[in-house]
Amino acid sequence: MRTRQRGNSLLEAVLFVPILGMLLFGTIEFARITWTYFTLQKMLYSVGRYAATQTGVNFCDEADPIVTDAKNLATRGVGDSAGDLILPALTPDLITIRLQRMDPETQQLADCECSATGCDVAQGGRGPDFVVVTVPDGYSVRTNIPFVPSETFLLRPVVRIPHGTL
Repeated sequence: MRTRQRGNSLLEAVLFVPILGMLLFGTIEFARITWTYFTLQKMLYSVGRYAATQTGVNFCDEADPIVTDAKNLATRGVGDSAGDLILPALTPDLITIRLQRMDPETQQLADCECSATGCDVAQGGRGPDFVVVTVPDGYSVRTNIPFVPSETFLLRPVVRIPHGTL
């Protein structure tokens, strides 16, 4: 009789261990993806805060040195393009900075145009109210859980910073 009980316990353990392993790996993957999302969000916040607090930034010029330095600082940890990428495959050219202004008539946020009537300060326009930093095409993340088909999905955080504030 005792040998049958030991066999049952072994069989139950063999059936339960794979489920426990998948739960463990799933928890680890969830933590990894959460870390990636918050790291990406912090990078975008750093770009927006740095660019929004600097004077003389021409947001309408993609090659503006302050904007370029902000993107490099966030993605590499240094102001130039010499350092290693913090998140693999997230290059500075994947990050987009948009300008928004509150429309006084509708009280809605709207994207600013780069013109003299819009947010282009170099052409005499009024500055933006907000700097919005995004990765418009998303940052691709792939799950790695054993015995579960891999899924690839995109993380798309959006960070909105008031312009000219610390």
